[in-house]
Amino acid sequence: MKKPTSIPKLYCNFFGHDYEVTKRVTYHVKEYTCRHCKKELTTNSNGKLIELTPKFKEINNILGQIHTSRTERLKKKTISSSIY
Repeated sequence: MKKPTSIPKLYCNFFGHDYEVTKRVTYHVKEYTCRHCKKELTTNSNGKLIELTPKFKEINNILGQIHTSRTERLKKKTISSSIY
């Protein structure tokens, strides 16, 4: 027996998903969520959208930490070099 489909999933099946960026991990990697059915996606190494699994959530968190620390370090380096 088939499970009944919810209204948001039915909407997405008929009209397609309406994704919005929910998190910017780096300049190129982002996480997306459908406004209607709450399906989560992320970009992979080739730039294509794939489903956001726990493995990819962990990868994105670590990648975000590396990106943040690197950009902060570059800002400090730029500020200190412009003083002298």
